[in-house]
Amino acid sequence: MSDSLFCVKDKVTVVSGGSRGIGRAIAQGFAQRGAKVVITGRDATTLTATAQELSTPDVTVLPVVCDVSKPEDIQRAVAEIIEKCGHIDVLVNVAGVNIRKPSEAFTPEQYDFVVDINLKGAFFMSTEVGKRMIAAGSGSIINVDSLNTYAPLKNVAPYAMSKAGVVMMTRSHALEWGPKGVRVNTIAPGFILTDLTKKLWSNETMQEWGMTNTPLKRLGRPEDMVGAAIFLASDAAAFMTGQIMRVDGGFTAGLNWPIPADGGQ
Repeated sequence: MSDSLFCVKDKVTVVSGGSRGIGRAIAQGFAQRGAKVVITGRDATTLTATAQELSTPDVTVLPVVCDVSKPEDIQRAVAEIIEKCGHIDVLVNVAGVNIRKPSEAFTPEQYDFVVDINLKGAFFMSTEVGKRMIAAGSGSIINVDSLNTYAPLKNVAPYAMSKAGVVMMTRSHALEWGPKGVRVNTIAPGFILTDLTKKLWSNETMQEWGMTNTPLKRLGRPEDMVGAAIFLASDAAAFMTGQIMRVDGGFTAGLNWPIPADGGQ
């Protein structure tokens, strides 16, 4: 028996970075529940193929090419979505990149690449869509941050900095837009196994460390993010804004140190 409290049917939902990984899983989750889904991404070929794969007999997923590091691209893409869909009910900012290397080895171009997509892109996508939501008096924006907003991981400083900025952006927009009917929250995934991270997590040392420090004893899957996104987009979260939902298998619950079973006594 369905519960309308968690219903996202017919909600126009835009997922940036929706062609792969977490974005693809979230887009599929909304489409399977009857939402009108739009996915954006930089590569037209991949984006179109994903949209076709995610479409169902009842729901057509719309691909719109957009490089979120370019504000002019965002303006064009949002205008196209409004023209085709009329309005936007939900925005999920997933588009993100990472480069793993020591801080002193970063070039200005690499720094800009990470920050322009992860933070600047999310900001201008939010404001461009937010204008429409404010005018409509309603809307839900869901940002995606990271474990790095709990504690930074080594050798990903620009990524951690960009995601910390996403949290402050989320809270700032929640303060500014809450009185205007727009809710803004963020999902913080744990370690998620995607095509981009398979090589990293195939390392046995990394696997052992991840399993040791995640109470649920597994890596996350992109589809593990769907429930949180559906919840935040629905009326079930009507009194939630400015919040971080950590979907991390318990990683941030505490430090799992190698103390003996007897407590070292």
